[in-house]
Order: sequence, then structure tokens, then C-alpha cells
Amino acid sequence: MGEYGQNGSVDRSSDESSEIGRSLDEVRVDIDQIDSELIQLLERRVELAVEVGSIKGIGNKPFFTPERERQIYERLSGLGTKHLTGQQLIAIFREVISAGRAAEKPLQVAFWGPEGTYTHQASIQVFGRSVEFMPVFNIREVFSAVERGQADYGVVPVENSVGGVVPETLDMFPRSNVKIVSETFLDIHHHLGSVAESLDDIERVYAGPQPAAQCREWLRDHLPKAEVVDLVPTAEAARKAAGDPKSAAIVNEVSLGLYGLRAMAEHIQDHANNRTRFVVLGFNEPAASGQDKTSVMFKLKNRRGELYRVLGCFVENEVNLTMIESRPDPRDAFQYMFYMDMDGHRTDENVMRAINDLRSVAIETVILGSYPSYDEKLQTL
Repeated sequence: MGEYGQNGSVDRSSDESSEIGRSLDEVRVDIDQIDSELIQLLERRVELAVEVGSIKGIGNKPFFTPERERQIYERLSGLGTKHLTGQQLIAIFREVISAGRAAEKPLQVAFWGPEGTYTHQASIQVFGRSVEFMPVFNIREVFSAVERGQADYGVVPVENSVGGVVPETLDMFPRSNVKIVSETFLDIHHHLGSVAESLDDIERVYAGPQPAAQCREWLRDHLPKAEVVDLVPTAEAARKAAGDPKSAAIVNEVSLGLYGLRAMAEHIQDHANNRTRFVVLGFNEPAASGQDKTSVMFKLKNRRGELYRVLGCFVENEVNLTMIESRPDPRDAFQYMFYMDMDGHRTDENVMRAINDLRSVAIETVILGSYPSYDEKLQTL
């Protein structure tokens, strides 16, 4: 039975304690103990990561091994518990792996900045937060930073499920020797951020070509008279809108907070399933992980049936193509480069045969990389 307090009310804390079995303080003691044990286990894991780093250093192997990390994440996805899903475990271990990798060797990662861009979010999604992020002005500078050794890796957008390929990224590959070493996908949620009082006050909307294209219908329906001002990246559009009370910007959730904008409308993208694929640039040659993608670029003679012959190389060798795109060759006027992504690793026998057949048709063929894929479409083929 509970005791009476000074005001005559019944104190039921002792009853509740006995019903639950233990007091709150007793449970917290256990939590603190487990936290201490986790810290010791994490320290041991980092020590092992340092040992791995020493072995890698002797063998001159890369410190970022996306094929190994993919295997870890795949295993974690199947280890969900009563209270922790596989995705939650992956999110936790992404930072554990990032801290361990930093103990092996601190990495510099260039991205299309400033902070708050979608590319910044994608970079965190790949590397965690225990790296030195290096925001640069544009996509070209990301390639340059990696090629010159100013950054170990770079992250750039390559295609969007609604807006298509990012031409600035594809156009850099003929000018660079960097490779694709990994990929990641980011769900894109656009918001209209502004310091204006209402939509009626907005005369301008700052947005890059891709966000504007992905929100075209919403802008037409809700801001038909507003001028769309081309401004990239997302964070720069947010910064501009923060200083212009008659404007708004198409931004992500991170930029809203960073630049003090109010979300006047949320999720304004025209398609709910709006995703952007990002690639990691570097000089790794990841080993096969069992779920891989290979990217190539090639150039053809300006002759009838050449592209048909190329496609036949992949049909005959049963290689699935996930993307094909053509772009003007920046090195040769009125000539075109083709870019192709395929299911499989360059060491897979059917992929090797297909690429060799491609070389017999194309006048130039460059393998841009074979790397672990996180493309959900590949898992259903």
C-alpha cells in the first residue's frame, strides 16, 4: 500500500516500483554499465581496424574498401532484433566503421558544396562523419581534387530518377583518369524554403535545373507567376533566398535549418519516388562483392548500325544494361561518347566477354569502374 504524502495524497511510487520489478535508478545503472562495456568493445574494434590499416599499408591497399563494407551492411540487414531493424543497425555501424577507418588513416572527401547540399548528405551516407569533408565549388573541382591528390575520394551526382543524367558529371570522365569506386542512392525530398510571409509575396524561386525540373508541376500550380532563377547547388539557392524576402528556394531539410528558412511547403517534388544516384570517385579497383555494377564509356565510328552491334555484344553474353546515354565528346567537335552501366563485375566471365566484344566494335573503350551496387533494381533481375 502506498504511503501518504504531506498533503494527504497517496504516494504510489513504491507500488509502481514493485509492479515493474525494479526502480528507474536501477535500470539506469544497468544502462550505464552496458555503455561502458560497449565503449570497451568499440575500442577493441578500432584497435583491430588499426591492425587492418597496418596490413593495408604494407600491401599498399586502399583504406576505403566498399566491397568489404557492402558485405558488412548486407550481413547487418539480416540481423535485425526485436527492437532494432537491419536499417537501424546499418546506420549505427556506418559511424562505427567510419571511426575505425579514421583510426586507420584519416580520409579527405571532396564534394559539391557547400554544406547542406544533397551531395553532402550522400557523402555522409557513404563515409560517415569521421572523415575530413572538403566542399568545392563545382563538379569539375571534385574530379580535379581527386586527380591531383588533394582529396582521397570525391562524391558527385550522376543521375536522377526523374530528371535523368547529370551532364556535368558525364562530361568530366573523358577529361579525367579517376574511376568510379562505389555508388549510393539518396531519396530526394524537396521543400520550398523562404523568409517571406506567404506564397503571394514570392516573385522569384532559386533552384538548379534538376530541382526545378523535378518540381515543375508544383511550381506551375502554386507559383505560376514566379520567375525560376537558375542557381546551383541547393545550399547556394538557400543562402540566396535567406537574403531575399521576395524569393524562395527549392531546398532540402538540412538547408532549411542551416540558412534559417521556413518551409512554406514540404515535399513539393512531382514524383514521390524521386531518387538521385551518386558515385564515389577514386582510384580503387574494388573486388567483386556479389552485387556489382560496371560502368564504361566508349566511342563509335559514325557508321550505320554501330550502336546496334554494340547492343548485340551484351545481348549475346546475357549482360543486363541498366543505363545508356550519349554526350558530345568534349575533346572532338560533333563526335559523341556513350556511357553505359551494366549488371556485374568486370571479372565476371560474361561481362569480360561482352566488354571484349565491345572493344572489337568501338574505336575507344574505357572501363570507368566495377564497384558494389546498391541499386534495388538489380536485386529483382
